[in-house]
Amino acid sequence: MNQTKIKRDPEGTRRRILLAAAEEFANGGLFGARVDQIARRAETNERMLYYYFGSKEQLFTAVLEHAFGALNEAERALDLGGLAPVEAITRLAHFVWDYYRDHPDLLRLVNNENLHEARYMQKSTRIHEMISPIIATLGSILARGEAAGLFRNNVDPLRLYVTLSGMGYYIVSNRYTLNATLGRDFSTSAERGEIIQLNTEMLLAFLMRK
Repeated sequence: MNQTKIKRDPEGTRRRILLAAAEEFANGGLFGARVDQIARRAETNERMLYYYFGSKEQLFTAVLEHAFGALNEAERALDLGGLAPVEAITRLAHFVWDYYRDHPDLLRLVNNENLHEARYMQKSTRIHEMISPIIATLGSILARGEAAGLFRNNVDPLRLYVTLSGMGYYIVSNRYTLNATLGRDFSTSAERGEIIQLNTEMLLAFLMRK
């Protein structure tokens, strides 16, 4: 690509590097991803990569920030205030599970960062500032359901969110090993539909007053 054009479009170049790096890091992790391959995918050179991001590690942190920023934006777009508590909690859960299905690269990045004991996330001021709006949304739904006599009392929204997250995370993150060990592909639409129905029934069985 013409270097003059690159210099005239710094934001475009930066974005191409970020997107190329996200794919490389998701596939190979921090140590498996190659800077030259990232630059090639981004149609630029390694010098520009270091110019915009400083180092491979800083680029990895920027990719994490971008991935969590996209999740944060999607969470903020949720509008569940006008729904009855049972429908609202169901839609929120389905949002989480669908987001993981549609963004498997996020889970691969998270898996890789867990191998590093969240070293790079802890260095990020941006991620620290991204207070997940879905926790507050979940807390509001739980409070409305409890006030209406529908939900059990004193359900901690953060613990429930972690549980919901795990219910959707596992079958996406482990879909290949599940298929290899159990002989069933949980990524098919039919299997996924059955799992979502099961998870939804388990969620409501826990929340609903007897």
